[in-house]
Amino acid sequence: MKPTDIHTILIPGSGPIVIGQAAEFDYSGTQAVKALRSLGHRIVLVNSNPATIMTDPDIADATYIEPLTPEALEAIIEKEKPDVMLPTVGGQTGLNLAMILSERGVLAKHGVKLIGASLTAIKAAEDRLLFRETMKEHGLPIPEGGPAYNFAEAQEIAAQAGYPLLVRASFAMGGTGASWVYQPEELGEAIRKGIAASPIGQAWIEQSILGWKEYELEVMRDAADNFVVVCSIENLDPMGIHTGDSITVAPAQTLTDREYQRMRSLARQVMSAVGVETGGANVQFAVDPVDGRIVIIEMNPRVSRSSALASKATGFPIAKIAALVAAGYTLDQITNDITGVTKAAFEPSIDYVVVKIPRWAFEKFQGVDPTLGPQMKSVGEVLALGRTFPEALQKAVQSLEIGVDALDGSGPKREPIAYTLDELCLPRAERLFKVYCAIEDGVAL
Repeated sequence: MKPTDIHTILIPGSGPIVIGQAAEFDYSGTQAVKALRSLGHRIVLVNSNPATIMTDPDIADATYIEPLTPEALEAIIEKEKPDVMLPTVGGQTGLNLAMILSERGVLAKHGVKLIGASLTAIKAAEDRLLFRETMKEHGLPIPEGGPAYNFAEAQEIAAQAGYPLLVRASFAMGGTGASWVYQPEELGEAIRKGIAASPIGQAWIEQSILGWKEYELEVMRDAADNFVVVCSIENLDPMGIHTGDSITVAPAQTLTDREYQRMRSLARQVMSAVGVETGGANVQFAVDPVDGRIVIIEMNPRVSRSSALASKATGFPIAKIAALVAAGYTLDQITNDITGVTKAAFEPSIDYVVVKIPRWAFEKFQGVDPTLGPQMKSVGEVLALGRTFPEALQKAVQSLEIGVDALDGSGPKREPIAYTLDELCLPRAERLFKVYCAIEDGVAL
């Protein structure tokens, strides 16, 4: 579809700000709406959350503060008659709505086309069984696993894969319903949580890759098959901690060039295999620290939490450009906002380091287990830039506003944090300070 074929674009927002789906989608959605509107497209915005920037009266041409349900969107489609729907800047909510409306025949009935991600691409990326089959069909490395709709099916998969296991909910976000299972007696509760959190009632069971290094690539592709890696992101925490709860660093610091090029190639193959022809995507990898083996964890065919981080880190407006390429523009037609001369087809290159540290508020949630795992628990984050990793890390620590000024956990009214060797194994909010103190004390790594 050419940009000139599109007049009205329907964009669903992400709804309420909750743990796992927060203000980064308001940031992304606003960016996309402004970009498309500036080029003459009429924007119809739907969001259930009035406390956002994107629902300000001047942002879109028509704004509906309505429940983000298929029924509400169908009524809006009947009234506004959009040419296309862009679901990729509304988080998981946008993708789920697009899938339901497509499967019910609503979009076809009203002649509305999906842009940014097709129904096939959404299913292939979000349905973990279909994603696994797609990856294996294209010879791409992926951990062993399988779907379970009940406890009996889960037991069969667990018997084949062995413990520990990761249980996740399909079509869920922020690690909702996810948990690690170390013993057979823990499986029942984990499956119950996973099935309950999944909109399709499916839990996904996966072999353990605990302790592997975790990386992400933010990538972009247009209709002319131009492909760019916007940013590489490395998690300071290993696999086992949700990336939203992990300290992350951009660009990746410990990848060899061979490993990076391998990931870059895999990311492009994943986009092609899933069927994302235009737009942005986030591809997550795990790397075995022993032998360097790489496996693909998952792929999000939409603007993600990491997209906001990558945008701020590089100056490359991912949501804006993802919206433009979804509407039919190519990367070599879009001018780089930073240089004002080069095009978006040039991959960003940065000579500084960006560190993100999550912010938790366990003191406000009495009774919640503060141990971090596959389900996201942070309520915010800070971002810091520095010429080196130590400088960026120190700036980020001081930005947390928790009374800490140094990596040992000390501050104006705090002494360096105390620790025991057993506590170093527990992934909790203060783990960074305890590990630093242990290294300072000469504890063997």
